[in-house]
Amino acid sequence: MTHLTRRNLMKAAAATGLAGALGSRFAVAADEQLGITLVIPSPIGDVGWGHALSAGLDPVKAAYGDKVRVTILENIAEGPDADRIMNKTVADGNKFLIAGSFGYQNGALQIARRDPSVTVLHASGFQVAPNFSPFAAKYFQGSYLLGMAAAALSKTGKLGSVSAFAIPELITTINAFTLGAQAVKPDIEVSVVWVNSWFDPAKEQEAAKALIAQQCDVIFSNAQDTPSVISACEEAGVYAFNLNSSMKKYAPKTYLGCVSTDWSPFFKASVDAHFAGTFKGANTFLGVADKVVKVVDWNPDIPADTMTKIKELEAKIADGTFSPFTGPITKADGSEGVASGATMPDGEIVAMDWHVKGVATPLPK
Repeated sequence: MTHLTRRNLMKAAAATGLAGALGSRFAVAADEQLGITLVIPSPIGDVGWGHALSAGLDPVKAAYGDKVRVTILENIAEGPDADRIMNKTVADGNKFLIAGSFGYQNGALQIARRDPSVTVLHASGFQVAPNFSPFAAKYFQGSYLLGMAAAALSKTGKLGSVSAFAIPELITTINAFTLGAQAVKPDIEVSVVWVNSWFDPAKEQEAAKALIAQQCDVIFSNAQDTPSVISACEEAGVYAFNLNSSMKKYAPKTYLGCVSTDWSPFFKASVDAHFAGTFKGANTFLGVADKVVKVVDWNPDIPADTMTKIKELEAKIADGTFSPFTGPITKADGSEGVASGATMPDGEIVAMDWHVKGVATPLPK
């Protein structure tokens, strides 16, 4: 597997042109090998979003061997650079593109529309085309369960979240976290700091410390690609959890758990369909039932009776008999969010732009 970064791509482009930087890595006969390119906005480390996406391709490589060639372009900023780089990988013969960030949507969609022979998967978006599938995880299913655990352990009744961007995918995780906590302690409150970055260790640590100073005694690291929040909480003796991949080694004492994602079932099925010529773009929203979302590394401090309730609800989420977004749910402004007995459909969940009652921090304008 090849790992490239924006920095070395641009260095090579300055010397030989971007075609030279990428051409030798992608000059593969289409009938011999499928070129798969994963583009992500942050560096690949041992944890986080990029790590989870990369790991999701391992079963594809194992299944197809030399029939696929996987290249990962890491640390690619959203915007014109990403568009140019994605276009170049496709121009050089790669027919399977995974655009691993919300901000890549427009450029990736243009590629799919121009070339029907290319299959494009796009993280967190909403646009669909015959050869273009947005994909997202139902993280909210796991964050609801961890909200229950957080409330059971909280002594202050104040929880916090360091969150990347105020996009629907992350708003839903905060809302479900809050609702899960309120199922255990109805008066609990959640404060949020939006850092407006996927990867900014210093800002993330600062945000975590600010929430701890406000007496938040459980912190949700919501889509950070670094263990900065988790480490800061361990130092302060505050429980913390995160999305995508386990960070337990950075907080052996206070790690509450992880809403982990395994993208391999979706990636493998999509590559299978590409080879078979049967790929059809669809809005793909995957959760516990799809074996994509799973809560792991539960902290042993969670009371036994709470864990029993959590496991019961987890089973109901898996079989579809329970959804965290079943009413009555009140919005933060006091209006009705979901009517009593009604369950919010997936289409509304993926577009959620409001907080539930109990989230103390207003959404950014």
